[in-house]
Amino acid sequence: MKKRNRRLLLKLLKDNWRYFLGAALLGIFSVFMGFLTPALLAEVLDNYLQGQPSRFPKLISDFVDNLGGREFMRLNLWLPGLFLVIINVVTGALNFLKGRWTAIGSENSALRLRNELYAHLQELPFEYHSKASTGDLVQRCTSDVDTVRRFLNMNMLPIVDAVMMVSIALALLIPISFKITLISLIIMPGLFLFAWLFFKLIIKAFRTADEAEGKLTTVLQENLTGVRVVRAFGQAQREIEKYEAANAENRDKFMKLTWLDAIYWSAGDLMGMAQTLLTLVFALIEARAGRLSIGDVVVFTSYISMLIWPVRNLGRILSHAGRTMVALERIDEILRQKEETDPENAGTPDLKGDVVFDKVSFKYDGGSEVLSDLSFTIKQGQTVAILGATGSGKSTIALLLQRLYRPQKGSITIAGVNINDIKRKHLRNRVGLVLQEPFLYSKTIYDNLRMAAPQSTKEMVEEAARDAQALEFIEASDKGWETMVGERGVTLSGGQKQRAAIARTLLKQNDILIFDDSLSAVDTQTDALIREALNRRSRDITTIIISHRIVTLSQADKILVLEDGRITEEGTHEELIRRPGLYQRINHIQSGLEDEFASQINASGDQHE
Repeated sequence: MKKRNRRLLLKLLKDNWRYFLGAALLGIFSVFMGFLTPALLAEVLDNYLQGQPSRFPKLISDFVDNLGGREFMRLNLWLPGLFLVIINVVTGALNFLKGRWTAIGSENSALRLRNELYAHLQELPFEYHSKASTGDLVQRCTSDVDTVRRFLNMNMLPIVDAVMMVSIALALLIPISFKITLISLIIMPGLFLFAWLFFKLIIKAFRTADEAEGKLTTVLQENLTGVRVVRAFGQAQREIEKYEAANAENRDKFMKLTWLDAIYWSAGDLMGMAQTLLTLVFALIEARAGRLSIGDVVVFTSYISMLIWPVRNLGRILSHAGRTMVALERIDEILRQKEETDPENAGTPDLKGDVVFDKVSFKYDGGSEVLSDLSFTIKQGQTVAILGATGSGKSTIALLLQRLYRPQKGSITIAGVNINDIKRKHLRNRVGLVLQEPFLYSKTIYDNLRMAAPQSTKEMVEEAARDAQALEFIEASDKGWETMVGERGVTLSGGQKQRAAIARTLLKQNDILIFDDSLSAVDTQTDALIREALNRRSRDITTIIISHRIVTLSQADKILVLEDGRITEEGTHEELIRRPGLYQRINHIQSGLEDEFASQINASGDQHE
């Protein structure tokens, strides 16, 4: 096991050491109790029935003599029977407590591991999440954690039991017959070697199986979250085939694990039974020669299973240990990722001020440059619109401004402060971002809006919804504010989701508001009402509107035209429509479409008349 994995496992054990230590001690007592039954049976056969010397310690022999000795016990064999019942009841109670404490310790460990993983994921950079597979992360946070939990619950303490069983069995068998004990150990090296080879194979097989299960989870997650697209394009059958292929691969990988388990257990059973038979034959030969008593034969045949079983069971323990190693590696891969941090001098300054991009250049990993030497200034309280073709870098500006990414060159300042010197939580709390495809949770409409500012009153939530032109459709819903929103807002239309997201963002104390094409699904009249409400709401808020719709951009104080990561045009709507360029061309196209649509409506009205 790798050093980091050991450290992670030891940390989990340390948190619940009382439960695991208590369970280990109970396991040791239980092992001792397990050796008493064969010893008591041998005592009855040899001492009480055949008159041979007692094999028990002097203290117990004196106690029996005080009761009446061997003759008394022979006439009252129900007493050894009662002791056997008591031994088994006590053993059962010990095993119950051992199982309970182990379960508590393992469940607590899994609880902590899940919480730590989830909390760590929240602090990882946006760049990590943009590359990671959601299904694989779900797999690591659920199935892999459960693999660790099962090992702690079912396979860790049996190692202690196995060591105790082998040690006690050898200590008791060697004095009886060193020769038979050696014969009983003949198969042990082979079992150890077999278990080690099995351990190496199981690690490799489980890693591929676990990755296959992660792929299966990813396919399922993508299908369920993209069910609208699947239905819209009639791709249900293709998705079924895709899932069946991933499922078949998952089955094949786990079938290999099952085959390895079956081969090991079958071969282990064969070797163990062969060893037991060999020991029994030699023990009977020794008994016939008078070198062993019948009680000794009972002890040997009973204890030999206690000697062989732990070694044979070692393969099962190693199998789960191998799976746990793989699971811990996959979990540790997440925990090793560096959390997003703030510089030591990061502060929480007032962000009411100018936004300045100074010679900013940026590219995503492995990609070409998205922004190239970009410079512009947005005055406090200004509304600035950005127009550009797909891939021109519009959304990247929004991501950089929230410091979800950092530019490779240049600097971004707000109110004269470099955003790298601002605590990220403070920055993101003051810079509101509304995306084109907003994410809504499977909660009520009211809870979805209020989550941005839990301290908001109902009046504040209603005011934000009114400004976002969302109040009307909310109050018209079946249960009003208590209407449940389906997962990812699936029960709402695109325009309703965008308006709800705008209302949610307005509840925050924003110094800067960014609308990243988040008015694309609303009609032009609603668009105008929302922009009018934003202007009334506060003139101190700096607003950035990213859109392809000229009517949305036209009322901005300044419009930036972005092409290939550079600003090629800058000015007001009136200035840009008179200047040859991308803005003028798009304006002509959209104005022409609007005129054509209006003429079609008029023509349709004339025909009806």
